[in-house]
Amino acid sequence: MIAYLSGEAGGAVVNEILNDPSNFCLAHAVSLCEVFYEFFRSQGEAAAQAAITALYGAGVQSREDMDPEFWQTVGRLKVSPGRISLADCFLLALALRTGGEVVTADHHEFDRLVPLGLCPIRFIR
Repeated sequence: MIAYLSGEAGGAVVNEILNDPSNFCLAHAVSLCEVFYEFFRSQGEAAAQAAITALYGAGVQSREDMDPEFWQTVGRLKVSPGRISLADCFLLALALRTGGEVVTADHHEFDRLVPLGLCPIRFIR
């Protein structure tokens, strides 16, 4: 989402995904918090608010799943091989719950998860 909003490499791929009417784009509130934080830290609160508004305007829908089954899945993913960040565990748990695809630029976190076949993972760059 940050690549899309910032015009970084891979942002065009995200734009294509968002504009494909056959796609339904979800983001966990924790992922949206990361976007908000990144823009707030680098550009201020107005930019952070504008970033979230732009994502909602592009069709991204927020999920706030936090029932015990969900957060326990997040916890299991956190201790699984690969040792990914807690925020990325939320992303992965949401994809597992919804049968979705993880869309990411983060090879550092997700390359080692691809062979596990947990869910489809698409790298934008």
